[in-house]
Amino acid sequence: MSQTINILFLAAEAEPFIKVGGLGDVAGSLPRALRALSNDDIKLDVRLVLPYHPAIKADTLKPLGMFSLARGNAEIQAEIFESVLNGMPVYFIGGEPIHANGSVYSSNYGLDAEKYTFFSLAALELPHHINWLPDVIHGNDWHTALSIYGSLTKRWEEGARHVASVIAVHNLPFMGPDISAVLESYGVQLAQTDLPDWARVMPLPLGLWASDAIVAVSPTYGREILAEQYGCGLDSFLRSRGEAVSGILNGLDTDSFNPADDSALGANFDILTLEKRAINKSFLQERLGLPRDPETPLLAMVSRMDVQKGVDLVFAALKMMKRQKWQAVILGTGDPKLEEAALELQALFPDRVKVETRYDGSLARQIYAGSDMFLMPSRYEPCGLSQMISMRYGCVPIVRAAGGLNDTVTHGVTGFVFEKPHHMALTAAIKSALKIFTDPQKWQAIQRAGMAQDFSWQNSATQYLKLYQSIIKKP
Repeated sequence: MSQTINILFLAAEAEPFIKVGGLGDVAGSLPRALRALSNDDIKLDVRLVLPYHPAIKADTLKPLGMFSLARGNAEIQAEIFESVLNGMPVYFIGGEPIHANGSVYSSNYGLDAEKYTFFSLAALELPHHINWLPDVIHGNDWHTALSIYGSLTKRWEEGARHVASVIAVHNLPFMGPDISAVLESYGVQLAQTDLPDWARVMPLPLGLWASDAIVAVSPTYGREILAEQYGCGLDSFLRSRGEAVSGILNGLDTDSFNPADDSALGANFDILTLEKRAINKSFLQERLGLPRDPETPLLAMVSRMDVQKGVDLVFAALKMMKRQKWQAVILGTGDPKLEEAALELQALFPDRVKVETRYDGSLARQIYAGSDMFLMPSRYEPCGLSQMISMRYGCVPIVRAAGGLNDTVTHGVTGFVFEKPHHMALTAAIKSALKIFTDPQKWQAIQRAGMAQDFSWQNSATQYLKLYQSIIKKP
């Protein structure tokens, strides 16, 4: 007899409906990968639920109905809309708290507290209005953590059925605003938890406390958040829940990121036609206005301009390597001071460094396909996708041994890994790569080893399925 597992998958964003950051990639891919695991023995019925952000196009959505949530002495209407993504039902929850905040994420903590508390609690009510009950709630980051907390308190106060819960931690420092007042206005009480005092009023810590399983987005990050350096003040609490904490590496959309048929490239190639990749390097050098020279190593960075990403380490390392032969391209936007420092580097090396302080998805793909080395010296990196993309496109990553970078790049085999978050350590790693680059046979072996890695979502989905099965209470 086959088993069916109903999974309510909650996120603030998801491709192709709306995307701001990496969570949008995950929430657009993982639910579909889970559904694809269905077979004769087990069926995974995954339903994705998103806020109906004003930026989402309405013409693809079908209205399903309305229900209300009590807030203080008033009632707030929640609207339900539905769409379908590759056969998967996708629900959108609208309402005044969501419409009042135009962007997915706001710098106004009050608006975000109201919006995501409303969304999380409304998502808990949604299953009763679509005649479908979940066995698992899968929340992502602080925006949906209150669904998991609310599910637990409902079970305590109303004797509701047990629903297993998983909270995925994509970036622990982002715990959300103080939601104590707005939560209580919806009639949800703050429990006596063993969280630190400051954390008892924040969505992510409440979700971590209430969940059956806590999943970091890479095995190394799952271990790192148990330590003081990366635990953000929750390390002691997380260690107390040690058996519930694990790490599952995010996957990569290998259909979208495929050099064999990527329309952004000057020439398509794969692991068997690696020689065609040289056309992309020449194409990129020409586009950037760099000297067209196949013998000069082209270093690349595609990144948010943020100290977390170690961008400053790259600038310092390149300045130390004046005598080496190299070119560099830097694409990214963010901290104005780092953008300015990047442009100063370009002024210092006008014939070697090209900087684009903007987002450009097409250029990013051309950089992955045409550069020789990809620099990712992050101070911390929960998972990271860029190093996976670079390997798939034959661009050899040079990374720090942090989080998902540590789990995806093998030193000397698929890339180069260094330990200390210091520009001298990065410089040494780049010099090691430059030395091997002069031996085409050895260099192509590293390129092919990286291209052969399987970062598809199927691997991650299989691990999540095992996790769901382990936390669902048997009847």
